[in-house]
Amino acid sequence: MKKAVKKTATEVKKEIAVNAPVKSGRYKKSWTTKTAKENSHTLEMTVYSKDRYQIAHLLEHGHAKRGGGRVAAIPHIAPAEANGEQMLEKLITEALS
Repeated sequence: MKKAVKKTATEVKKEIAVNAPVKSGRYKKSWTTKTAKENSHTLEMTVYSKDRYQIAHLLEHGHAKRGGGRVAAIPHIAPAEANGEQMLEKLITEALS
């Protein structure tokens, strides 16, 4: 089970990085994983942007511009999260079979 969680977290991180918008590349390279909580029965991992977290929600959902108008959303986190849920479910099902 823990192996499935680790693999899913790294795959979600890779998918976010691949689909992330690129201006300088710093945002794309900033995605990483960390173990949030682990004991003998549980493993929780977090996928996050370590130094560009301030702009993640702005890019994901879009935002208003200073002079009026809006910047279009570039959804790259939500699709990766949905794929990660399916992947984890599949890996756990395979492990139990």
